[in-house]
Amino acid sequence: MEDQSAGNPQRQSALFLAVASTLAAGLAAAPFGAQAQSDTEAPVIEVSGQRYDRDPDSLRFTRPLLDTAQTVNIISEDLIDARAATTLRDVLRNVSGISMQAGEGGTPAGDQLSIRGFSARTDIFVDNVRDFGGYTRDPFNLEQVEVVKGPSSDYSGRGSTGGSINLVSKAPGLEQYTDTSLTVGGDSFTRATVDLNRPLANLDDSAFRLNVLYHSQDIPGRDLVSNERSGIAPSMGFGLGTETELVFSLFHLQQDNVPDYGIPWVPADNVPLAAYANQAPPVDYSNWYGLKARDFEELRTSLATLEVKRILSDRLVLQNITRWGLTDRDSMITAPRFIGNDSTAIRRSDEKYRDQEDDIISNQTNVNLTLNEGSDWEHRILLGAEFNLEGEKRLTQVLTGEDSPSTDLFDPTPYDPYLENYLRTGTASTADSRSLAFYLSDSLQINEQWQINGGLRWDHFHLEYTPDGSPLLERTDRMLSYRAGIVYKPVSAGSVYLGYGTSFNPTAEALSISTSSRQPGIADLDPEENQTLELGTKWEVFNRNLFLNAALFRTEKTNARTQDPDDPTDLLVLQGEQLVEGVELGVAGRLGEKLNLNAGYTFLHTEVTDSRDATEIGNELDNSPRHSFNVWGTYDLSERFQVGLGALFVDKRFNSTANARQAPDYWVYEASASYLVSDNLSFRFNVQNLTDERYIDFVGGGHFIPGTGRLALLSSTFSF
Repeated sequence: MEDQSAGNPQRQSALFLAVASTLAAGLAAAPFGAQAQSDTEAPVIEVSGQRYDRDPDSLRFTRPLLDTAQTVNIISEDLIDARAATTLRDVLRNVSGISMQAGEGGTPAGDQLSIRGFSARTDIFVDNVRDFGGYTRDPFNLEQVEVVKGPSSDYSGRGSTGGSINLVSKAPGLEQYTDTSLTVGGDSFTRATVDLNRPLANLDDSAFRLNVLYHSQDIPGRDLVSNERSGIAPSMGFGLGTETELVFSLFHLQQDNVPDYGIPWVPADNVPLAAYANQAPPVDYSNWYGLKARDFEELRTSLATLEVKRILSDRLVLQNITRWGLTDRDSMITAPRFIGNDSTAIRRSDEKYRDQEDDIISNQTNVNLTLNEGSDWEHRILLGAEFNLEGEKRLTQVLTGEDSPSTDLFDPTPYDPYLENYLRTGTASTADSRSLAFYLSDSLQINEQWQINGGLRWDHFHLEYTPDGSPLLERTDRMLSYRAGIVYKPVSAGSVYLGYGTSFNPTAEALSISTSSRQPGIADLDPEENQTLELGTKWEVFNRNLFLNAALFRTEKTNARTQDPDDPTDLLVLQGEQLVEGVELGVAGRLGEKLNLNAGYTFLHTEVTDSRDATEIGNELDNSPRHSFNVWGTYDLSERFQVGLGALFVDKRFNSTANARQAPDYWVYEASASYLVSDNLSFRFNVQNLTDERYIDFVGGGHFIPGTGRLALLSSTFSF
């Protein structure tokens, strides 16, 4: 693999400066999220038996979540384990208002999703550092997952129109333990994990942690589709619990999958299937239209992170984090398409190859400052700076040979010969971006009842993009984002808030500037701009063991990209408008001594309110179900025996703003039972998709991917 940074002086010097600033400053940050009122113990809540901090170190909020004028959902490690989640998509079943998308439209396959009606593909972070590569993420090295709703570019930078997702990595601690888990199940499912933590005997306040993964399975309900991946994540911490902490961590995940682009939508003009125009065809949802000899997906993701924390005083804490990351994708996926309008044959000549490397070098510095601590007019201030170098290299391949044979829609033949041959040309499309940001947030506590929150962030984002065989394209965007909110606390365990925030989506948000004839003039456009208003309330009840939240929100994209489809010379302009209005309800925690509950409901009303394409006006946004609901609960039948039950509902949703193709609504159920044999050994039995529901999970433009079928899993966990 070519080392891009080695031959790039700009990247080399940036990396040197990033590491140098980390080591020289000896910086550190106190846990973001302070205690509510005058509590001496950080607020915690129980979900599925595990107590976890509602105000974790990872979030860039200066107040507890109870006092934050924004909706934030937290999925704990224990909740992830209880539902036998093995992908990020599985984890996000615990959050309403999120929908999955198929990899299409010039984007790689992997974790693609929308939050509150807007795409969030580039709004995924690992420990608050952007994780840009297109791949399927595994939760084996995660403490928890945080979903921040509403536009918050002051929090995360470009994007985040509907929200952002932060994955919190496991970190070393001073406790000694080893947790091992083995899961087996139907469809050749095998999964093994090890989580080992050891204090270092010869170094005080230091520890080593190691997480290891092996996972292999055939996808239930999908012929020939399979996943195999392995991962390792070592980390070393020094000075843990002292005024100066340093943590160095590595992460590597590799995957070898048989990928899936699902089933084609029936074209509107197809004659034999006219009764199913713009719908799913009447076929078995297990049908796979790829070629076993051709379709493959090989992924390699590596991260190296250095984090230094320094507590200068009770009121001043510093943090610096440096990250290098690389995702390498090599894949070939068949996109099933009808051969013509008079046939039910499926051609295989629309194969999607992706030979690509994405890399990042990031450095962040945060200062957490408290003024007038414990009194009226107390300020909790977060001041920070961030510098990123992001790159993408997409290697070009040339097709030789003839097209592989087509196949029948109703009876595909995946073992047909592979006749094409793709070869690298030695050239590539490349992208190099530089982003610099400064941000400031302040939470002012006026008295015990009233607080004011505010934040500003200025971003400078520059991209140099060279399409293979075309001249260099450059674009620079500068944008100020801001957020403001007011919080009223009638009692210490409850709050009512009103918040407002902005975000922006630059043309080159995904590290490319389109040269497609379908997006003429896009390189000359300023960023799209978004604004959200949210009115909500949060409460801690049942002795603060149960967390409740409710919110009304309204998000407007005030200058959406649009063009006149009837004018072949028309350029894209920023004259469109899109609106999302909604309601969100949530509950998480423990009811009484035996029942744990995690549930959420989101209602979305979405609309294209203005467009140069008159046929879009009044239509719904793509991949935006009107209603979505999730619930997971566990009940302790005894001290050793626990049962669980869950349900997920996703309403019907369109695949584009044309509103021609719509995926039906669906319900999916799951159940579990766990038994604690001893303090060291436990067993858990999970059944996912209990009723073996046939449904559309990922929607795309020309195809959709069915949801997985029924899967039974038996897990054993041994701890010592």
